[in-house]
Amino acid sequence: MKKLQDTVVAIVGLGLIGGSYAKALKSQKVKRIIGMDRNHIVSLMALDEGYVTELADEDPERLREADVIICCMYPGAFVPFVRDHVKYFKKDVLLTDVMGIKGSIPDQVDALLGPEMDFVPTHPMAGREGKGYSQSTSQIFQGANFILIHREGNRPEHRDWLRNMAYELGCARVVELTVEEHDSIIAYTSDLPHVMAVSLINSDSMQENTKYFVAGSFRDATRVADINAKLWSDLFLLNKGPVIQEINKLEQELEHWKSALQQDDREELEQMMDKAKKKRRDMFYGKNLR
Repeated sequence: MKKLQDTVVAIVGLGLIGGSYAKALKSQKVKRIIGMDRNHIVSLMALDEGYVTELADEDPERLREADVIICCMYPGAFVPFVRDHVKYFKKDVLLTDVMGIKGSIPDQVDALLGPEMDFVPTHPMAGREGKGYSQSTSQIFQGANFILIHREGNRPEHRDWLRNMAYELGCARVVELTVEEHDSIIAYTSDLPHVMAVSLINSDSMQENTKYFVAGSFRDATRVADINAKLWSDLFLLNKGPVIQEINKLEQELEHWKSALQQDDREELEQMMDKAKKKRRDMFYGKNLR
């Protein structure tokens, strides 16, 4: 596999993550970047700003020149895109994605690819509030975790290329997981926090004057409620089994809180909070940090 600087990369979908990929890869002096977006104005903006070198919107034949194709689109659009455009892919292309849910999608994509094409799913754990190309930044990957999905049949040199790319773009860690492990963990670490943030904001307790009584804890807890509803509806529904399991676990924990409060059980409340404090410190500063 070629070095990053010798590689022609196509980025399909120039929104928050796709635009950030274009900007970050440009800063790493990748050989060429072919941009493609369903909104041609966005593509022209990226071209005018110099973050892509050419466009495939109106000429998908240009995709044949790409050694690597990074698909940055909603999960529901990915398989149809591959089905419609695989005829334009280089015969030994490395195809990857950025989706926050995998499910059966990798198997569906495999069924559409030629024998030498290789789909290696990834999930850069990077983002920010808002959406779209205007919010993209080359710094979005700095310090982020990068999940590389381990699947039998993927070429080792392709996994190595993606791992090296992640580090060159500033990711702090690259973790390999199976599809099932990824979807289960993400239901807890990503999906559930979004459910909680949206629920807090949508609570009947939210009133017009609530904003006058908000401090850091509420801002932190609801930050991700500034959400891309179309994208996250896809993610929640495609991962609904694990998400429902995590909601059930959270309900059990809330019942624990309710019981301790009803019984005026100060000791139990303190134990619950001390346990959480220790586990959080271990996660971010202690033995569990890798």
